Amino acid sequence: MLSRVADSLYWMSRYLERAEHTARVINIQLNLMLERGSQSEDLDWARVGRSLGMESSEDEDDWSAESLAQSLLYDASNRSSIVASIVNARENARQVREQISSEMWEQLNRLFHAVRRSSPEAWDSREFLQSIKEGAHLFQGITDSTMTHGEGWQFIQGGRYLERAVAVSTLLDGHFHEFHQPAQAGAERVYLEWIGLLRSCTAFEAYCKAYTADVKPGRIAEFLVLHPTFPHSIRFSAEALETAIKEIGREAGSRRAARVERIAGRLRATLRFSQIDEIMSGGLHAYLQELLRQCGQVHGALYQTYISYPIEAALEA
Repeated sequence: MLSRVADSLYWMSRYLERAEHTARVINIQLNLMLERGSQSEDLDWARVGRSLGMESSEDEDDWSAESLAQSLLYDASNRSSIVASIVNARENARQVREQISSEMWEQLNRLFHAVRRSSPEAWDSREFLQSIKEGAHLFQGITDSTMTHGEGWQFIQGGRYLERAVAVSTLLDGHFHEFHQPAQAGAERVYLEWIGLLRSCTAFEAYCKAYTADVKPGRIAEFLVLHPTFPHSIRFSAEALETAIKEIGREAGSRRAARVERIAGRLRATLRFSQIDEIMSGGLHAYLQELLRQCGQVHGALYQTYISYPIEAALEA
């Protein structure tokens, strides 16, 4: 597969996953605003902004709830915003229209025009956020149903699950830093925040089936980091990512695939053989930062192997 095609499919998938994740987190944050007081509203939104990848700045103390929400929804210059993610996903898809199905292009194009028509004045619109989530889910279903599950499809899978692993790690890190305070464990507001974290990862019902409704930070961390079969856990994402990378190597038949497969396998092994007690005693922040570092290594190795490799390497493959 041409490197430009692989690059576009990979980033198309990452940007769509990013848009869906951002829409979900913002929607939960809007719901939480109805439950908690307004005293810390700006601080809550600043935390959400950081957990969604917004860069810290000297003006962070001046962030307001409304300005941050509008930036995360509609600011095309903000790489974390929904509009920017959908626009970038559609542009990447446009460059490889011959590699994707017509149904995939039509769905992504509909989603693109929907966000272009959206109004910043409706910054708290649940309907807009719901349409983003449903549109992204529909695109994923159409992709799985209409595209050959070959090398290109595997790049889409790899992009989706790498983005998901990074997004959930970043979200967890910010949340535990803010709310994992033993002295506040019984506070109603903090309880609502833990529920909000689970719902932000579509995990509340699945968590309750595993642990009942007894919401405890350690169990939440165990579920979202280490659960082997929950689709939004970091471990599940890492294992799906490794599977995609191995399939890409098999399809491409490249002798250079061993390095990226080894790095992806290391990420999977880190999660597979971890225990939550060891993670929490050693510091969840340090553990999540290590996962993010390894995700960056997987991305870099994937690029060096299949996308930005020199022509000499291509001739040797």
